[in-house]
Amino acid sequence: MNGLTLKYNELNAEEFIDLWESVWNNAPSVEQTKLALDNTVFRISVFDNDRIVAMARMIGDLGLNYYIKDVIVRPEYQHKGIGRLMINELLKYIDENGIKDTDIFVELCAMPDKIPFYEKFGFSANEAQRLKLMYHVKQNEI
Repeated sequence: MNGLTLKYNELNAEEFIDLWESVWNNAPSVEQTKLALDNTVFRISVFDNDRIVAMARMIGDLGLNYYIKDVIVRPEYQHKGIGRLMINELLKYIDENGIKDTDIFVELCAMPDKIPFYEKFGFSANEAQRLKLMYHVKQNEI
């Protein structure tokens, strides 16, 4: 990739939040992000010089399930093959670390306009509905 650098498992919370804010609102806190990154199975980041331009991460149980999360490419870097590169790197990680000759369930959630992109890798929708709850963690009382 012309002048771009790939990094594995080095993305920090500040870079994550900077990239998040380039495409979405309401970034998570630094504390939440650090905890999430510490518990991520694998993450890839793409830099243009010192500027974070893309990231993707994978969570899972390492045996039966992997879940691709937070695939983000800065708008001005989209449609240049960076997303494809990151998904291929995530799938390569599973090939290198999964139990040989087994099937592993790989999931992700995508906005409707992004579904055709993921279908190119073999992802398909099923009849299950995604349910979500943004749960607010209560403060501990002393």
